[in-house]
Amino acid sequence: MPELPEVETTRRGLEALITDKEIISVHVYIKKLRWEIPTHLQRSLKNQTIIKISRRGKYLLIEFKHGKLVMHLGMSGSISVVPSYEPIKKHEHFELKFNNSTSLRFNDPRRFGSILWQENGEQLKVLRNLGPEPLSYEFDNNSLYNSSIGKSKNIKTFIMDSSIVVGVGNIYASESLFLAGISPKRIAGKTSKNRYKILTKSIKKILTDAINNAGTTLNDFSDVDGNPGYFSQVLSVYNREDMPCIRCNGKIKRIIQSQRATYYCPLCQH
Repeated sequence: MPELPEVETTRRGLEALITDKEIISVHVYIKKLRWEIPTHLQRSLKNQTIIKISRRGKYLLIEFKHGKLVMHLGMSGSISVVPSYEPIKKHEHFELKFNNSTSLRFNDPRRFGSILWQENGEQLKVLRNLGPEPLSYEFDNNSLYNSSIGKSKNIKTFIMDSSIVVGVGNIYASESLFLAGISPKRIAGKTSKNRYKILTKSIKKILTDAINNAGTTLNDFSDVDGNPGYFSQVLSVYNREDMPCIRCNGKIKRIIQSQRATYYCPLCQH
């Protein structure tokens, strides 16, 4: 599943390609994704100009004068900008055609992604209860500790909860905990404030490094130009089961937590 760095990489790529572009037509080839694509988009977006594109957690928000197109890549989704004359490919379910003969196309083989509409003055349910952005000032040294009080879940599941902090997906949760030297099995509510301060710094570093390296190539991620991400080349623990720890003489272990694979070093993560 594309995580925050992959979505941010997509946002940055799209920003240069679609901002200030006028839409001449909207095409829905498969309307049923995770939810049905609103039918009014073919009418309401025609002749509208894109003002800007932003991100909230793993959601992309394409802003117009009268509202926002809210897009989620789901498990296998991707967005590309191509010449409009290119034939529609398999799994390309949605297209915005622009006045410069290019098109934004949404590709999603597994159809777990979503394309929604948010009117000005409203907030969609999927955005309503999201926690702070991990690279914002709002996510400070007290955020995780204050949210952890009384929590009995393990710390990896805790930091992956989007109501606590957005965008710390499975890969980056394992990597952040390794950098912080914290066991993923540690109970969230029994972790000290100082350790959360270290973990907060680690999350910010891991996500910043991943964004700077255009995300990860795991799960076939590529950016809007089709280029792969490179962060997987420097992953410390994820997908490295039974390999030597880069920090000590330990061996990387794989366990399952909340139905997700977790990778960690039992010797140097406590």
